[in-house]
Amino acid sequence: MNKKVVLAFSGGLDTSFCAIYLAQDMGLEVHSVVVNTGGFSEEELKQIESRAYELGVVSHAAVDETQNYYNDSIKYLIFGNVLKNATYPLSVSAERVCQATAIATYAKKIGAQYVAHGSTGAGNDQVRFDMIFNILIPDVEIITPIRDLKLSRQSEIDYLHNHGVTYNAEKAKYSINKGIWGTSVGGKETLTSHETLPEEAWPTPATSTESKRITIEFENGEPVALNGERIGPVKVIQQLQAIAQPYGIGRDIHIGDTIIGIKGRVGFEAAAPVILIKAHHTLEKHVLTKWQLSWKDQLSSFYGNWMHEGQFHDPIMRDIEAFLLSSQETVSGKVFIELNPYRFNVIGIESTHDLMSSKFGSYGEMNNTWTGEDVKGFSKIFGNQVMIWHKVNQK
Repeated sequence: MNKKVVLAFSGGLDTSFCAIYLAQDMGLEVHSVVVNTGGFSEEELKQIESRAYELGVVSHAAVDETQNYYNDSIKYLIFGNVLKNATYPLSVSAERVCQATAIATYAKKIGAQYVAHGSTGAGNDQVRFDMIFNILIPDVEIITPIRDLKLSRQSEIDYLHNHGVTYNAEKAKYSINKGIWGTSVGGKETLTSHETLPEEAWPTPATSTESKRITIEFENGEPVALNGERIGPVKVIQQLQAIAQPYGIGRDIHIGDTIIGIKGRVGFEAAAPVILIKAHHTLEKHVLTKWQLSWKDQLSSFYGNWMHEGQFHDPIMRDIEAFLLSSQETVSGKVFIELNPYRFNVIGIESTHDLMSSKFGSYGEMNNTWTGEDVKGFSKIFGNQVMIWHKVNQK
């Protein structure tokens, strides 16, 4: 009988519990897989692999999806300037979609009968993972020990201790998820509506104090160069994060509506995403027309919400991506930014596609392509129907 189960594994508390429970309590052959979306170093991946084998898995694999994550998701989040509730750059939401898709592919590859994840019953991830597995591998049974057993974090720690595995309770105080598009931080403070995370909860200490100017170059909407060095989008994100995160830029706490209908709060640090989205949006305001910007805002809002809810595989997402890709034809140029502790300023842009051209006039100063008489006639016609309405209705 096929007893293979693919376990989505991070080496944290929940997935450590699952590794032992699936093998010892359920008698399954556990094959763990970690999906790297740009958040793990080589050393961290080695530590995760070592921990997996210490917990008794039959095999362990590390799947690097960083480039695919950028190509399939992050690129369009930049194109759409997506910030959920005008705050959150979907640091975890989009990442989970990528991870679930990669795990489904791996389960098919090794012919597993089961797939497992460590989601609780109170968050978004359970829906994202379950739904994507149901879409891509409908014949593979899903197992969710933490959710099914309704376990507290302390119960998991006690279980591991009883099975000879030491887990630092202090380490378990905060749930941290790191990826190329930002790091989420959850703890007792985020379970309240009024408390903020203490300094020690943030993974990156705020140590940079000197002002710093940087230049980001976009080509057809994609960030391709940083400070004059053309290194490609993934490395731009990674290097920008390394430069800006120590300023404490991009730290925030997001409150939003979960897929399951309750309000949820999560801390995040995402310097690179926040800066890139603001820089990209500023460039777009210079090079796109009014109605391009208007329709982009509407479609991007839907795209971000549907991505957040795990619906990446809905074909409407490909349709919106086609629109977003088309809209980026002229979104090329440089954006100049100044970094300071806990804030940044977009200084300006430089682009051959800049529609703010003095050839056609300077706002509030002078015009070169129309006369005062032109404006008088235009103003009368532009407000004509509203004038008629007021006269007819004696307003």
